[in-house]
Amino acid sequence: MSEGPAPPRVRQAAVAGQFYPADAVELRATVRGLLAAAAPVPPPKPRARPLQYPKAIIVPHAAYRYSGPVAASAYRALRPGRGRIERVVLLGPAHQVPLRTIAASSADLWETPLGPLRIDTAGRDALLDADLVTLDDLAHEGEHSLEVQLPFIRTLLGQVQVLPLLVGEVAAVRVAKLLETVWTGPESVAVVSTDLSHYHDQVTAQRLDRETATAICACDPSGVAGDRACGVYALRGLLEAARRHSLAVRLLDMRTSGDASGDLTRVVGYGAFALG
Repeated sequence: MSEGPAPPRVRQAAVAGQFYPADAVELRATVRGLLAAAAPVPPPKPRARPLQYPKAIIVPHAAYRYSGPVAASAYRALRPGRGRIERVVLLGPAHQVPLRTIAASSADLWETPLGPLRIDTAGRDALLDADLVTLDDLAHEGEHSLEVQLPFIRTLLGQVQVLPLLVGEVAAVRVAKLLETVWTGPESVAVVSTDLSHYHDQVTAQRLDRETATAICACDPSGVAGDRACGVYALRGLLEAARRHSLAVRLLDMRTSGDASGDLTRVVGYGAFALG
């Protein structure tokens, strides 16, 4: 008797109950509340083939109580893409495992309290064949930078495919080449996950983050210093791709953890940007 198909490989949620609610009802209400409170985002300027939503967004990845409002301001810009967006390419840093590559997950599904999201295995395999990524499940196992994006994506865009990639110390041109391989038509958008400055006082953090935001809005990869964004390598790659394709970058929101906690002595900066 022949064996049936192998069960799907599932990456379980690692930080539910820590960075965001583990209960589905509470999580759904939290995300919907954050999106509803975010300011409406005007559509990008008309182009030859205009989209009513960004081609990419840049979002933070802290616990929702700190960075959720900032992330929501970028995700709200993707709302007109529901039903058109089929794939989200997720790029962010690995906080627990040193990387000098771009790491994909071997999973077929990523679990969330709101239900699983399917991995774009065809896109992943194309990147593996092109030697642009490696498989590294250990890097993904407990990492939060991509996981915290999934409830927003699931709530806002529905049952789309995701392609989660952790970007280590690689050149911006390599990330840009990867994006150009999988970041195709209007059915695909990119989400780059990064926080900004870390552990300065509020005034210093705001100054440093304004400088970083200026470089981001100018599509200047070299203008983003390594100590100004924990997802700097993914961010620089996105900016290089945006520069090549003449995408405009808009700052949507910028705050610090101190704005939520009230502790202004040692804060983390958060920014939301839309590219289109």
